[in-house]
Order: sequence, then structure tokens, then C-alpha cells
Amino acid sequence: MLKNNLRGENIMNKKVSSTWILLSLAISAFAIGSTEFISVGIMPLLTKTFGISLSQGGLTVSIYALGVMIGAPVLALLTNRWDRKKLLIGIMISFVIGNTLSALAPSFAVLLAGRVIAALSHGIFMTIASLIAADVVAPNKRASAIAVMFTGLTVATITGVPIGTFIGNTFGWRLSFFFLVALGLVGLITNIILVPNKLPLPKPTSALGIWKILKQPQLLLILLITALGYGATFPIYTYLTTVLNKNMGWSEGAIVVILIFYGVAVAIGNTLGGKWANKRPLSALLKMFVGLGVALIVIRLAINMHFMGLMAVLLLGLFAFMNVPGLQLYIVQLAEKYTPNEVPLASALNISAFNVGITLGSTAGGQAVAHGQLLNTPWIGIIMLLVSIVLIVVLMKLEDSTIESKDLDLENC
Repeated sequence: MLKNNLRGENIMNKKVSSTWILLSLAISAFAIGSTEFISVGIMPLLTKTFGISLSQGGLTVSIYALGVMIGAPVLALLTNRWDRKKLLIGIMISFVIGNTLSALAPSFAVLLAGRVIAALSHGIFMTIASLIAADVVAPNKRASAIAVMFTGLTVATITGVPIGTFIGNTFGWRLSFFFLVALGLVGLITNIILVPNKLPLPKPTSALGIWKILKQPQLLLILLITALGYGATFPIYTYLTTVLNKNMGWSEGAIVVILIFYGVAVAIGNTLGGKWANKRPLSALLKMFVGLGVALIVIRLAINMHFMGLMAVLLLGLFAFMNVPGLQLYIVQLAEKYTPNEVPLASALNISAFNVGITLGSTAGGQAVAHGQLLNTPWIGIIMLLVSIVLIVVLMKLEDSTIESKDLDLENC
């Protein structure tokens, strides 16, 4: 672990180093987070330019998520022993290339290709960044450290996505992607300047590590929980701009402002989620999922209302990504317990699971939209949440039985 490797350094230097590392990761995460959901804000523009349906436009979200889902574990294996700083620099270079391709895309297919390239960068970045963030702080602050790193994503929701949406609505959607290119260049520069050289490498791993992880019931369960619980937001979130405009009656200018406040709600939820998950992440996650379920019910009831609909959207923002730090922390904790040599790979698989959830949620939402059921997309998320809550209860009982078994073994000794 990076924390152990740095233990011999001067304490003050270690603290400064940790702060700069987290800052640099958050800046890069801001660029990447702005990219992931930018198409939500400019969806109407893309459908008009390329003459595609709204459900086809949703591919810009689901294809991106698919790229992250596949790329995270594959690239984690391929780059496991690469120098961490050089890898981060390479990630941001490919990120810039992908968004440049999207900005210049002459067809929808080329735009999707650019999204895939950017998605591959996203997957491997979040894999190594979350591990580094967790390892440079004390054990009881790991979820908060992951939340700090993910703050880049939440700040992107507050400012990056709304600004990109405003640029797209004012100057054309291509400039939205050039805006992302500029953010990527800033992330590249901060990686070069702020990330220290010769960061400790993780232990060697192989593709067999995936099987070692998946055959552990607890690890398999948390991966399923991540996919279903996190993905439950996306049947409705993928089409949020359309809902705000056509169903709730908000203008394009107002939607930009609403997205900013939505992002503020996300940031508050992310911070609270990190704090609550530090001690008992699984119990905290159960409560967060219940809260998200309530938010989805409220947004369905208020989906055709103006101000009540706005309040429902902000409530959704509060709970939408609150579960992220806890989910990422818990997979690391379980991997350290059951597969200690495969912690980086477990982290990568959980990043994939997040994006399995996005793909499932946005694809299911797209199918509903294609059949004229945009209003009922929140129910899809609620079904996903109910399954994930059941799985959390199963995992809790499994972990309790494991602890009881160990206690009995100690008594027998």
C-alpha cells in the first residue's frame, strides 16, 4: 500500500504530499467528470444535428459507460506495473485525443468513437486514482479521501456540465467538446506538476485475479450492489434535460442554472456520503439507497409539475451519487480481507460495475423512451434499487456469519 511505503518519510512532508496528490487527482477527475455527463446537457443539440432519435442520443451515455466498464479491468491488468505518474500523463493525453475527435466528428458514429476513447481513459484513471486517494490517509479517513478525489466529479456536475451545456446552447455543441479538451489539458499540466515521481507500484496481478475476486461471494455481491444501486439513477438522469424542458416547462437558460444547483446537491450528498461511510459503510449504504428510492418516487410523482418538479430534481441530486465513496471503499476493504493481492483489480472491477449500472440504467431508460414511457423511467430505477437493497441485506448476514465463525474459532483455540 502507498501509505505503508511512505511511512518512513517525514510526517510533515507526507501530509503535504498527500494534499497535493489529492488535489491533482481531483483536478483530473473534474475534467473526466465533465466529459462523462456532458451529453446529458447537449442531448437535444446532438439529436438535431445528426437527425437521430432521443433514444439513439442516449447511446452517448451508455456507450461511454460501456467503454469504462470494459476498459477499467483490462487496462488495469495491462498497466499494473507501469510508472504511476507516466500512466496518469498518458491517460490525460488519450482523454484529450478522444474529446478532440468528438468535437470534430462529421457523423454520429465518429462522435461515439471519440466517446469510447475518452471512456477508456476514464476507467483506468478512476481505478488508480481511488486507490492512491485511499492509501495516502489514515484508515479511518479513507472514504473521505475517496470523496475528496471524487469531488472533482461532483464539482464537474456543479460547474463543468452546466458550463459545457451553456457553451453548447450558445455557440454550438462542438465547442462543448473543445471545452472538455481545454479541461483535459489543465488536468495534464497538473499531473505533470503536482503528482510526485516514483509512486510505489501495486503488487503484480494477472487475469486469474478476476476469477479469485468473482468467486468470493462477498466481493461478487458488492459488485452487483454497485451496478444496480448506482445505476438506479440513470434511467431518469440520462434524459434529465429533456424532462426539465418538455415535462416541467423550464427554458434552456433556466436549465443551465438548475444543473448548477443540481450539482451543488450532488456535492453535498457526496461529502455526506463519504463521512457517513467511514465507519460502517455497508449500513450507511443501505440508508443511502432507501433515500435514493424515496427521491425517485418523488420525481415520478412531480415529473409534470414546474416548481415541485424542480424540488424533486434537487432531491434526486442529493442522493444520486451519495453512495459512491462508500461503494468504492467497501470493495477495497473486502479485497484487502479476502484477496489482498488483487486490491487494484478489485478496484478496477468496481469502477466497471459503476458503469455496468450506467449502461443498464441508461439503456433501460432508452428503451422506455423509445416506447413513449419517459414518464415512467423512475420506476426502472426503483426496481434496480429494490434488488440492490435485498443484496445488501444478504451481504450483511454473510459478513455477520463470517465474524461469528471467526469468534468461535478463537474461543476453540
